[in-house]
Amino acid sequence: MIIKSIEIYRLSIRIVPFSIATGTMRHAQNVFIRVHTDNGLYGVGECSAFPTIVGETQETCLVMARDFARIWKGKDASDITGRLNDLNQYCSDNTTIKSAFDMALHDLGAKNAETPLYLFLGGSARPIQTDITIGIGTVEEMTATAIAYAKQGACEIKVKLGKNVEEDIRRISSIRQAIGSTIKIRLDANQGWSFDDTVKALTAMEPMDIEFCEQPMGSWNDHLLPALMAAVSIKIMADESCYDAHDAERLIRTQSCDYINIKLAKSGGIHEAMKIHDVAYRNGIPCMIGGMLESRLALTANLHLVYASAGITFYDMDSPLLGLLEDPVVGGVRYQNYQLHIVDQPGIGADIDERFLQQCEKWVV
Repeated sequence: MIIKSIEIYRLSIRIVPFSIATGTMRHAQNVFIRVHTDNGLYGVGECSAFPTIVGETQETCLVMARDFARIWKGKDASDITGRLNDLNQYCSDNTTIKSAFDMALHDLGAKNAETPLYLFLGGSARPIQTDITIGIGTVEEMTATAIAYAKQGACEIKVKLGKNVEEDIRRISSIRQAIGSTIKIRLDANQGWSFDDTVKALTAMEPMDIEFCEQPMGSWNDHLLPALMAAVSIKIMADESCYDAHDAERLIRTQSCDYINIKLAKSGGIHEAMKIHDVAYRNGIPCMIGGMLESRLALTANLHLVYASAGITFYDMDSPLLGLLEDPVVGGVRYQNYQLHIVDQPGIGADIDERFLQQCEKWVV
């Protein structure tokens, strides 16, 4: 499969404003690509730029995408490792846009094998239910949202925190009281707390039956994670502290986390995500699959990865449920309440509607 051309699209999707500790997003700043080969197949990939976390914007992704396309043109798409090495040798980091190219290669590989991606990766389908996330707002707003999610049948609610520790404690106390004891509560401070704030918050929340706390402190405080693990009983999940398998090995070696959150925009795609998973799985560390503000296309790729990863046991795959005001995806994952389902098709089994793409800025290399 020789790469003949690559289409690159600015995939901006309007969303309801969504706030976390590091800022507020009003658009999903996504990029969509199609990698065309000489056997008539093409692979699709999508990434979602989240500059306050990964440091990439939609603009940087679009610029790098054109460079990546020129590097790949005329090369063999079936050599996934070789093509990803091409990108890593050209530049470090830039994992968000790399993840779209990685996704397209995996889509092509599975299509060429005439099999769904999860089977191409060696997996099998299983029931998956996502959590649903509450963005930062007032205590009253967040509690009302939690009640609404509970009435809709949510079993796991993820709550964004990290602005003010005293108010964060009130937020969780109010939510737990409002929804009762049967629904799981997960916390995500998005690096917003100091060490002392984290200890204060998690100690106060111990009676509130918290499943885990995701990335309470900045990654620059990773050296404090072992002390935090010893100081609190609530489980700690690494997110921004873990971008690749080397980070996973370091965190596990230093006993710095109980769980790891895998995101394609951090890892650079499925290839490295599976390496993170394998390191964690060998060491008995469960993982979560997460994301930024991807459409159902990238979420479908995530679901294929989950099916191929026995160690991914937590699912944060709710971005299409969080106020995306447009759905440009054809095929792909479908939600039944909070359950995720796909129909077996070769590759990822999703694409972007041509009518939507006609409105998008486009480059062809």
